[in-house]
This record gives sequence, structure tokens and C-alpha cells, in this order.
Amino acid sequence: MEDMNITDSITNLIFQLAVIIFAVRIFGKLAKKAGIPSVLGELIAGIIIGPYALGQLAIPGFPQGLFPLAENMAVSPELYAISQIASIILLFASGIETDLSLFLKYSLTGGIIGFGGVAVSFLLGDFCAMYSLHTNFMDVRCLFLGIMSTATSVGITARILSDRKKMDSPEGVTILAAAVFDDVLGIVLLAVIMGIVSAVNGGTTLTASAVGLIAAKAFGIWIAATVLFILLSKKIARFVRLFGGTFDFSIAALGVSFILAGIFEKQGLAMIIGAYTTGLALSGTDIAPVIQERIHGLYKFFVPVFFAVMGMSVNLHQLCSKEVLLFGAIFTITGIISKMIGCGGPALCLGFNIKGALRIGAGMIPRGEVALIIAGIGLTAGIIDQKLFGVVILMTLLTTVGAPPILSMFLKMKGQGTKKIISEDSQQTFEWDFKSYDMCMVIFDMMIHDLRSKKFYVQMMNINDGLTTARKGDINFSVRVEGSTLVISAAEKDMGLFKEELIFIVERVSQSTTVISSLKDAILSNQFINK
Repeated sequence: MEDMNITDSITNLIFQLAVIIFAVRIFGKLAKKAGIPSVLGELIAGIIIGPYALGQLAIPGFPQGLFPLAENMAVSPELYAISQIASIILLFASGIETDLSLFLKYSLTGGIIGFGGVAVSFLLGDFCAMYSLHTNFMDVRCLFLGIMSTATSVGITARILSDRKKMDSPEGVTILAAAVFDDVLGIVLLAVIMGIVSAVNGGTTLTASAVGLIAAKAFGIWIAATVLFILLSKKIARFVRLFGGTFDFSIAALGVSFILAGIFEKQGLAMIIGAYTTGLALSGTDIAPVIQERIHGLYKFFVPVFFAVMGMSVNLHQLCSKEVLLFGAIFTITGIISKMIGCGGPALCLGFNIKGALRIGAGMIPRGEVALIIAGIGLTAGIIDQKLFGVVILMTLLTTVGAPPILSMFLKMKGQGTKKIISEDSQQTFEWDFKSYDMCMVIFDMMIHDLRSKKFYVQMMNINDGLTTARKGDINFSVRVEGSTLVISAAEKDMGLFKEELIFIVERVSQSTTVISSLKDAILSNQFINK
């Protein structure tokens, strides 16, 4: 009988995954067509098919619905476990995408603006929760809402900057650098808050000295693990290479992140902190670009499942309640203001004028993946309830949808964003359709590899977004893949460099003289889009 129950559970899980796989892709594509990030479509898919909506309806073979409410959570333990694996993959990928060289190169400006955004967002988010919940600053619910207010999803901003040819503008470069610090500082803050939550659950009284010791321990564990892994990164890279080819050592690297994730969880911190730390350490090694490429398939399968499960955890009845809608609106407005003040304010002291400060502040507004992960941790641990979870979902949706038009409005304002007049080269965009997605990706991967070998600072904005930026000295450009089309945006003075690079790569990978000749003719005759 027990074996039958296990079999039934696994069979139900298979059907659930099948429905999720198709639902997230359908709604993800619809979201992209509507001009919003696919992650929001995946989240909405989860809400619609979840246990608080269609998932509870009886269908043949599933009298309680395909996604019935579990005993202590919205979804079954099996499905929740898969979503946790997805969160580790997501944060490992985020760490791999972080450019440590960029982090150090822009440590002053990016660090000040990133720190300002995190500090102000955390404080205002906590105060907002204090006011709404009628409690004190150190209430763990307030602390969690504070940290959820800090996360920034810069991939959305990067897409807007790329489309408007502002990626290499002073504001664009500053936003991307600040976002790196924002990620790192957010992870540090999460480590500290999780340490406090663990101590509270263990019965520790939150005196000022106790909080200080807890914070020091949590920060100490994180910084020690980060420094150790960075120092050992080359040895770790050599170790995982022992397992074979590129696919094998990429999976082995992911296995290392699972080990550190488990260690952090055992220490009372979050698993995602260990996953991010592993990715961050390996980001500076020569195998980082290969790992990014090889785990892309796992990312495409697991991560949308995570966002769907987050959507399934949303109680629609409570989400639509007056209390949650009001709190969510206040929390969203607070989140927008906090980034405008926390990031835009310091920018005024770092050579930017009002226009530049507004653009930088608006660019840091979108919340996204990390906020949802932290919210899921809080909900599962019982730190926040369904109402507060709904508040976070609303804030994430509204800031992600609302940020693009706000940033676009500020980018349309005429005039430079810096106090000192800086000469700007006209931007050009070159597009080439290779008629094959696989060929386009081969060209893209080789270009990124060559740029890294030429000491460019290459930053993939999102493993799932197809947008990468590169900079070296005063050369800045972006390259992205749109279907089978490769799109390169750069200053007019630098475009020749990338045209030559593109011809060189195509000659290396293509055996068709017709393709090479056609591409050369297009490039040499300046058949590009000049915007």
C-alpha cells in the first residue's frame, strides 16, 4: 500500500510538471509579446493553475484537483523540493554572471550608489512594515519586508538601456556597476537577517548586543566562505575538470554549489546564499562562460518551475482583499521612492545632475527573482503569512511593470545626465540574421570568448535574457541574440572593431563562402541600422 502511495505521488508530480512546463512557456511568451518580462508571465501562470484557482477543480483522475492544497503549504512537498533546487540553480547562475573585475573596477561609484539603494530601501521597507503591522523595527516580519525591498532586477533595466542605445552612457554604466553591488550587499543582508531569524527561533532574546553578535556571526560565515572560495576558485575549477568534458564539469560545479548551499542552511542561513557564493567565486575563472552555456538547459527547465510554484503559493482571495491591496500599494510606492532617493541621491554627489540622478534611480527600481526567492523562504519558514506574501507579490509585479515606462520617460528628457559636459559618439546598431538560431548562438559564444581573451569586462545581464555588455577602457557596447538575429550596439568610432571581429568569427565557423561573402558585403556597405 505504501508503494502504491509513493507511485501515486510520483505520478501526480509527473502530471503537475507537464502542466507547469506548458503553462509557463505559454504565459512567458504572452508576457514577452505584451512587453513585460517572461518571469511575470511564469508567475501569473502559477497563480492561474495553482490550488487557489484552477488547480483545485476536480478533473477525471484527480478528484481533488491537479494541484490540491498540501497540509502545511500550497503545493506538495515533492513539487516544493523541485522549486528549491531551481532557486539554487538560479542563484548559482546569478553568481556566475557577476563580473568580479567589473565589481572592483567600479568599486567607488557603483559601491556608493549600490550601498545607498540597499540601505534606504531596507530602512524604508522596514518602517513601512512597522507602520502597517503596528509593531517594532526588529520584528522579523519587518526585517524580511525590509530586505525584500532591496533586491533589484537589473536585466529589465539593461534591456531598456540597450533598446535606447544608452548602455554605454554614464548613467547606463553606473546602473550596471551599482547593480553588481546591489546583488552582493543584498546577499550579505540576507545572511544577517537569516542569522537573526535562526536565533529567534532558537529562543535567543533580541537585545542590541545579541543582534550584534548574531549579525557578526552571519556576516563572518558569509565573508569567510566567499574569500575562501575565491582564493580556491582555480583549484575548484581544476577539481571539477577531473569529471570530464564541458557538460560533466559544469554539472560538477553545480554540485559544489549544492554542497555549500547545504552547509549554509545547516548554519541557519539560506541555501541560496551558498549557491550565490559558489557562482561568485567561479565567475572569475576561465570555465565560467562554459558553465553559463552548459547549465542553460537546466536553467530553462527548473527556474520557470520555481516562479510557477511561487505563483501557486499566492492566495487569490487574500491577494484581492482591501487590506493587502492597500498595504501592497503603500509598499510599492515606498519601494520606488527608496530607490530614487537611495541611488539617485548619491549620484548627485558623484558628478551627475538631476536628470542623471533620476535615470539612475529609476533604473534600480525593478524588483524580481531574488525578492520572490526571499519571500518564498519567509513563507515556508512561517515568518510571513499569506497576506504579507501577497504584498510582496504585488510589489514585485508593480515595480517590474512600472519601472520601464518611468525609466523611458527620464531617458527621453533632452540633455546629458552629468554635470560636466561629456562628448558622446552617435550610437549605431548592426543587425544580422543568420537564418539559424544555432548558428547565431555559435557566433555569439565565440565573440564573447574572444572578447574575454582580449581583456574586455564581459557581463551577461541574465542567463535567460540573451543580453551581454562588454567594456574596456572607453569602449562600451552591447550584444544580444533575438531569435536567429545577432544585434550589436556601439559608438560609431568603435563599430569598425566589432565588424572586423564578426567577419573573422564567421570565417572560422562557416564553410559556406556564400554566407561569408554575403555578410562581408552587408558589413562593408554599411547595411546596418543607424539609430
